[in-house]
Amino acid sequence: MAMPEPPLNPPPTPPFPPMDGPQRYYHMGENMTETPFGTIEAHCKMLLEAPVPVPPDQIPWFCLCTQCKSNPGPKGDRGDRGLPGSPGSPGRRGMTGFRGPPGFVGRPGVKGQKGDEGEKGRQGLQGLVGPKGERGFKGDKGEQGLEGRPGGQGPKGDDGVCPDACDSTHGPPGTPGLPGPAGPRGLPGTMGSPGPKGSKGDMGGMGNPGAPGSVGAKGEPGPEGSCNCEDGVDGNPGQKGDKGDQGQMGLAGQQGSQGFKGDMGDMGMMGPPGPCMPAIQSAFAARLMSSYPPPNAPVVFADVLYNIQGSYDPYSGLYTAPINGTYVISYHLTIHERVLKVGLFHNFEPVVITTVPNILGTTSQSVVLHMARGDRVWIQVKDSLTNGMFTSSEASSTFSGFLLHPDTCDLAFLRSPILPMTTPGSGYSWSTLPGSSMPEPPTTTPGSD
Repeated sequence: MAMPEPPLNPPPTPPFPPMDGPQRYYHMGENMTETPFGTIEAHCKMLLEAPVPVPPDQIPWFCLCTQCKSNPGPKGDRGDRGLPGSPGSPGRRGMTGFRGPPGFVGRPGVKGQKGDEGEKGRQGLQGLVGPKGERGFKGDKGEQGLEGRPGGQGPKGDDGVCPDACDSTHGPPGTPGLPGPAGPRGLPGTMGSPGPKGSKGDMGGMGNPGAPGSVGAKGEPGPEGSCNCEDGVDGNPGQKGDKGDQGQMGLAGQQGSQGFKGDMGDMGMMGPPGPCMPAIQSAFAARLMSSYPPPNAPVVFADVLYNIQGSYDPYSGLYTAPINGTYVISYHLTIHERVLKVGLFHNFEPVVITTVPNILGTTSQSVVLHMARGDRVWIQVKDSLTNGMFTSSEASSTFSGFLLHPDTCDLAFLRSPILPMTTPGSGYSWSTLPGSSMPEPPTTTPGSD
């Protein structure tokens, strides 16, 4: 059985593993490496023994060669030289060869830009205790201290002894001692006997008139007198009597007729605004589809996860606020193989900037913004050296946001058209946060403290 020659235009190989010949394959984005022993044979066996036959044009030529089992025959005589053929068409570009040896070391390149300031190192261990120093010189005599407190009273001395022939004499009086503390209050004494009756005192002044007495009982009628008298003069009116006791409540009277309508009262104060209607809503979420986005333009998150209101444009990467209100904007990014410097921009002004020096990790930010109707927000990377934003089947980078609450509930405000955004002459240029600066490290000279 003759060995088949490889075709000039070999058919495309299956998607996995990508190979260009026996015992070699490529990783996407990596250099060529050698395959483990037995990988090609196992792959060819899988294609040739598949339950569903694989078309011949889908089988690599080197897999067919592995099925050549016949022994080669003896070498024949050399034939006559044939006529020269017509020049053939240029063949396909050959497969990439093995990786060559490293070249000579080139000249040193231009000094790069100053890198970001590193994190502060951890505090070092405490050093060993140094040797004890020599004894110092004697210091000058200090100033006299302040006068101390007076000491306490000393104990009483022993009584003196006088000789037998000595007459006692009075010494000079001593200084009076301090007054002793006040003693406790004594018990009350017993009541004494009453004293003798005193003489009659002087008459006091006239007292205030007393209250009138109660009315006395009616007396019995006297004997009838003789009618030889004339009517006397009317006496003075008597004093007003006391108020009598309250009488019992009378029966309820009949209900009166309805009165006239009163005047309208004053208008009350305006109450607080009520909650807005849920008709004003806006939210979005999108996923990155292409790693390492280009700079000087918004990063396009083309895979839309949620965008019912249509405020996010998956072709430009811009989110447009539909109404004046408070919004929450977030991004969650995966970093791989490159440094990442990314910023959230609001109308060409940076709001937050994140720098991740790691070549493998994640980062996220979430901010609350007040946006007017027609304002735009987007994500942007600094340059092509710091655009390490990554996405794959097992790692995602997302951009999302939603309306927290609007400033007004007036739906008529939504009827006005949103004006198109005007891009400045500098385009989507990178700018730093206002009022921020990179601190410079302190400079010291050798030998200076």
